[in-house]
Amino acid sequence: MEDRTLHPDPSSHNVRVLEISRSKRDAPPAHYTLKVESFSQLCRILRDNDLEKYESDDFEAGGYKWKMVLYPHGNWNRGANGHISLYLAIAEAKAIPPGSQVDVTLKFFVYDHIRDKYLTIQDDEMRRYHYLKTENGFDQLISLKMFSDPSNGYLVDDHCVFGTEVHVNKYEGKGERFSIIEEPDNGTFTWKIERFSKLQKGRNFSKEFSVAKHKWRLMLYTKGDPMAGGNSLSLLLQMLNNSAHPQLRVYAEYKLTVKDQVQESHHEITGSDWFISKSSVDCCWGCSDFMPLDDIFNASKGFLVDDTLIVEAQISLLADVEALS
Repeated sequence: MEDRTLHPDPSSHNVRVLEISRSKRDAPPAHYTLKVESFSQLCRILRDNDLEKYESDDFEAGGYKWKMVLYPHGNWNRGANGHISLYLAIAEAKAIPPGSQVDVTLKFFVYDHIRDKYLTIQDDEMRRYHYLKTENGFDQLISLKMFSDPSNGYLVDDHCVFGTEVHVNKYEGKGERFSIIEEPDNGTFTWKIERFSKLQKGRNFSKEFSVAKHKWRLMLYTKGDPMAGGNSLSLLLQMLNNSAHPQLRVYAEYKLTVKDQVQESHHEITGSDWFISKSSVDCCWGCSDFMPLDDIFNASKGFLVDDTLIVEAQISLLADVEALS
């Protein structure tokens, strides 16, 4: 069963209420346990030495060193008279340089000897540590009246057990950014292919061109790629591998055109595809059977003039999905 109570947050200059939950569980604290075998003697030793608090040894969790700070009779400076105060402090303040922060989720525990369960105390806020704020916890973890009542099982034969769990929420920097560029500058590239009939039968590439921050080129098979059966021209748009961004997805809306140089009755297709850049792999999209070779070599069609073919690529929209740096 869980009990939820509201408490003001003393660390805030504004009036802010934290919802604190108290429940019981079987599992012991995962990160650190403080067993006190004589609570009264601990209080006496602290009192005799004019000390309010007891600090545990350092322990590691989430890549940082921590220590528990126990006020057996409450942190009077925080108005916690009549309560036990318990905090978690970062053991090495220099571990968090100025300008940085560490966000954690905190849980504290008090062992119930009678029921063999752990009272678990936590709130609904993530706690933040930085070089000016090195300690977080609960001023009023549990009232001394409740703690000392033998029927509750927290203090039995002068023995008591406290514990903590600290879960560091590390910022890994992972994520992605989706951005759109409409009608990008230099979005049209024209490839004038002279001596077209003399080109090799395999792949032929245009020179590279840039649109936005990406490099592209056109790829053409004069006799068609293996899927075209040798009867069609194959024309594809290829995004070149970007070593600065080896894992990159780019969505492109584009048009590929073979120009009719006489009547301007151009042959074109439009496409919209995702170009995925992976290490050492160039991605391409287009059409294996872009147009029949018979049409290209038919002089009346106007596509091939003086053995020159003019090919054009127009990219009208780009959408980048790029990993956050």
